[in-house]
Amino acid sequence: MVHRYYNLPSLSALAAFEAAARHLSLTKASEELNVTPGAISKQVRMLEDDLGKPLFFRRHRALELTREGEMMAAALREGFERISSTFRQVKTFGGQSSVTIGSTMAMAHLWLMPRMGAFWNHHHNIVVDHVISDHLHGLDRPDIDLRIRYGDGEWPDEISQKLYDDRIFPVAGPGFHRDHPVNSLEDLAQLQLLSVEGIDWTWTTWASFLRETGVPDRRLNVRRFNSYVIAVEAARSDQGVALGWASLVAPLIEAGDLVRLTDAEIAAPQSFFVTWSARRPLNRQAEILKDWLLSLDG
Repeated sequence: MVHRYYNLPSLSALAAFEAAARHLSLTKASEELNVTPGAISKQVRMLEDDLGKPLFFRRHRALELTREGEMMAAALREGFERISSTFRQVKTFGGQSSVTIGSTMAMAHLWLMPRMGAFWNHHHNIVVDHVISDHLHGLDRPDIDLRIRYGDGEWPDEISQKLYDDRIFPVAGPGFHRDHPVNSLEDLAQLQLLSVEGIDWTWTTWASFLRETGVPDRRLNVRRFNSYVIAVEAARSDQGVALGWASLVAPLIEAGDLVRLTDAEIAAPQSFFVTWSARRPLNRQAEILKDWLLSLDG
């Protein structure tokens, strides 16, 4: 029998199980690891045989972790994150220091990028890599040091610090504003409304905005987008009215590309945060970027 120094089972089986546990799907795990679902299932079965205990409850078209599976998944996730972090640190030794930050496209394009020049002017030796994703779990990757998120400040296994609160109000292009004068919120509710829906339902929709500002429920003329950047671009080109998040559209208003249609506004129900893993410390470069982000005004 081969003696393994750490008394561990097959590393391939551990990797297969960790991916399946993270996705709760053999198919998604197989896509990530570029193997067949049958290969993932076989590796997980080998690991269960080695342990002598099941790691999943196999429901109809669904997986659910057992108590032992949850323990194994948590330990592997923490271990792989530490290995990933150390790997990247060793890889950069002798070269430029780097830090990876994740955000949505809207946050990167409209808020972060216009400010990053100031960071680079003071920190020439730090390379900032960007991961951009509008998918709900697209930023849940171990190679991301810092994340800019919108929410209530509570994310599993993450530490968060608030960046800022925000305000929301209707905006449109100057031409649309000229051709569609708005004298009341009831007038506004009859216009072509551009709404971002279907990705993260914590974002405010037109229905919730109008309800909060006291407009009675009515049938709305809504054109839906799954990208805030594209919805704003549609508003800039006079195609309708978008909900403007003050922190994101303020420069466009100052430049005359967008205008506010009314004085009506609401407080964003949640806030923007910078977050990082609670299971591994930030390296020096990530600490510098985090502190700089927290020094900014929304």
